[in-house]
Order: sequence, then structure tokens, then C-alpha cells
Amino acid sequence: MNNDIKMEIATLAGGCFWCTEAVFLELKGVEGIVPGYIGGDTENPTYKEVCEGNTNHAEAIQITFNPKEVSYGELLELFFATHDPTTLNRQGEDVGTQYRSEIFYHSPEQKEMAEAFIRFLTEEAVFEKPIVTKISQASVFFEAEDYHHNYYNQNKTQGFCAFVIAPKINKVRTYFKDKLKEQ
Repeated sequence: MNNDIKMEIATLAGGCFWCTEAVFLELKGVEGIVPGYIGGDTENPTYKEVCEGNTNHAEAIQITFNPKEVSYGELLELFFATHDPTTLNRQGEDVGTQYRSEIFYHSPEQKEMAEAFIRFLTEEAVFEKPIVTKISQASVFFEAEDYHHNYYNQNKTQGFCAFVIAPKINKVRTYFKDKLKEQ
């Protein structure tokens, strides 16, 4: 990696962080992903506490990316293509505020891009229902427990991975072919 390149951070909550981590790991320019919790009121929340819905945190991923290889806009494109931004506090069978759709921006430029992207999707009527994705300033991000890291790749045969995550990855491999890392 070239030391002259300034990496950037994107923080996205699109339901289960196992799903979002798995699809973004495929993308060229993504240098690292950390699953975790953001947007809540509890210091150092645990997975159990977040799943119980009492901390107000969202399951999210923090992406370190090379803006010379993948733009923030491309990250947003993949984000909206791989989860349902029209369901409030829910993704599939996962229900609760911890599964909300939310973009946590790290700069005024990221905020403007997220707002513009949602406006575009709305004006183009890409989704049949209104987009409920929140846009919030990034706050303290708490890294998830070790066993959540690279979860899909370590548990591909587990039911949730096979039936929920694998189809999302196949969609990415079909529609974002030119943006994928060399396999």
C-alpha cells in the first residue's frame, strides 16, 4: 500500500453487521472493515446488550477505504443495493432499532453526498416505498467482539450465512463485477 494515499473512513448501518461486512469485503479499495456498535448511549456495549435493544446502538461496520480506488459514492451505491432502506428498524427477520438503516458521516462532504444520494434515489423512485435511512454525525464506535469479525467467511455453511448473506454476495458479484477485488 502506498503511504502517500490518505485512507478514509465510512460508517454504515444496514441491519446485521455480518451481512454488511461480507458484501463490502468484496470491494476493491476497501482496506479494512470493523464490525461494531454506534449511535447509542451505553459505554462499551456487548452484542447481547445491543441485541436486547436497550442501548440504542445500531449494528454497523466501519470501513477503511482508499478513495483513489473506490469513492464514497460507490460505497453508498453498494450500501443501498444490498439492504432495504425502506423498512424502519428492520432488515428481513431482524427487528429492532439495532437493525436500522443509518449512515454515520465523518465529514461535511460525506453528509452532503449521503443527502444527495438519498434525494437522487427518491427522485428516481428506485424504491417503491420511502427511504427511511437516517443520516447522523459519527459518534463513538465500539468494536464488536472478535467472533463477529469476518463472520461470513468463517461460517459459510451456517444457516443464516447460507440463506441470507450468500444471496447478497451473489448480487454484488453479478452487479458490481468491475468493482470487485481480484479473487
